[in-house]
Amino acid sequence: MFEVIINAFNIVLYRPIFNILILFYNYLPGHDFGVSIIVLTIIIRLALYPTSVKAIKSQKTLNYIQPKIKEIQEKYKEDKEKQAQAIMELYKKEKFNPFGGCLPILIQLPVLIALFQVLKNGLLSEQFSIIYSFIPAPQSINPLFLGLVNLTQASVAIAIFAGILQFLQTKMITPKTKGQKNKKGSDFAAIMQKQMLYFFPFLTFFILLRLPSAIGLYWMVNSIFSIGQQYLILKKQSSKND
Repeated sequence: MFEVIINAFNIVLYRPIFNILILFYNYLPGHDFGVSIIVLTIIIRLALYPTSVKAIKSQKTLNYIQPKIKEIQEKYKEDKEKQAQAIMELYKKEKFNPFGGCLPILIQLPVLIALFQVLKNGLLSEQFSIIYSFIPAPQSINPLFLGLVNLTQASVAIAIFAGILQFLQTKMITPKTKGQKNKKGSDFAAIMQKQMLYFFPFLTFFILLRLPSAIGLYWMVNSIFSIGQQYLILKKQSSKND
C-alpha cells in the first residue's frame, strides 16, 4: 500500500514538477537553474492561489474573533456545554469555519513536499533518467545562480534573507494585542504570539543553513509571494471594514 502511494506521488507530482524545472532550464535565457526555480515557484503559487486566499482569510478571521472566544470561555467556564454552544453561534455569526484554514494547507502540502524533493535532488545527474522523452536532457546543470551562489550548497546570505522574509510574513498575520494587557489569558496569548513571531524566522534560518541553497531560494520567493498576497488580501478586508 505504501509503495503504491509513493509511486502515485512520483507519477502525479514529483516527475511532472521535475520535468517542468528541466524544461525551464533548457529554454529560459541564460540556462540559470536559480531562475528556473523562481519561475517554477511563481507558477505553483499562482496555481495554489485560491487555496492560499482561503487559508489567509480564515486565519485573519480567527485572529479577529479570538478575543470574543476568550470572553465566552471566561463567561461560561463552569458550563462547558453553554461555552461550546456560544462559540458555535459566534462561528455562525462571523461565517467562520474552524476547519477552513486546514483544508487549503492539506491540499498544498503534497505539492510542496514534491517541490522540496525536486529541489533537493534535481541537480543530481542520476535524476535525468526520469526526464520525459520529449524534453531534451541536459548534459549537466550549472549549479550557480546568477554566477554567484552554488545552489547545491548552503548559503548563509540566502538563509538570512529567508529568515527576514519569514519574520515579515508572520508579523503581517499576527494580531495586535493593545488594550488587552489586563487580562491574564490575553497577556499569555500575546507572549506566545510574540515568541512565535521570532521563533519561526530563527527556525527558518537554522534549517536552511543545513540545506542546499536551492531550497532557500524557493523559500525566499515563496515568502515574497506570500507577503504580497497577504498585503492585497488584508488591505481588501480592511477597506471592506472601513
